[in-house]
Amino acid sequence: MKTIGLIGAGHIGSQVARLGIAHGYDVVISNSRGPATLSALVAELGPQARAATPDEAAKAGDIVVVTVPLKNYRHVPVAPLAGKIVIDTNNYYPQRDGRIPELDNESTTTAELLQAHLPASKVVKALNHIYAADLTTHGQPAGSKNRRALVIAGDDQAAKATVTGLLDQFGFDTVDAGPLKEGWRIQRDTPGYGPRRNAEELRSDLAAAKRYADR
Repeated sequence: MKTIGLIGAGHIGSQVARLGIAHGYDVVISNSRGPATLSALVAELGPQARAATPDEAAKAGDIVVVTVPLKNYRHVPVAPLAGKIVIDTNNYYPQRDGRIPELDNESTTTAELLQAHLPASKVVKALNHIYAADLTTHGQPAGSKNRRALVIAGDDQAAKATVTGLLDQFGFDTVDAGPLKEGWRIQRDTPGYGPRRNAEELRSDLAAAKRYADR
């Protein structure tokens, strides 16, 4: 894997781009406003980065990170992501995204919505429960004491292994929550959403998570 594509260049997207560059990847970054609006970020990132359209970023990436407001997930290009690993960082904020009934009644999860939109892709939930600034400051070498852990969830074991390897490069342990349907355990207002946790603590947080209806 040589190239990380980014659909979304906000707080999380720009930080993932910085991590990618720092670890030797080429980065193709896009947003909804057009490549010209990313000139300052690309200049900061240097020659391994370029701005593109979402379609171009999807085509270029060996792995692609979707980090857009959830209300816009249907605008993510489908065909160029077929067969690819897609990291989903999205969270549901009704005040921003509007009401999504199937999330309100908890019959699905944010990552399952994206997977349904991208039926030929391998969606892995990750990077949704860490503050953006922490991405480039909390990473530590493998084996470090009390190393921060991040949750992943997904239906494809090989895809999860690839994402685990990427997060390890970025400086984080991983805790596998299971299939995409278990991604609710790390959604907003759950114990593990936001605070710094090592792997043992994060496993406890996942076990303690409660459905909104059960609170």
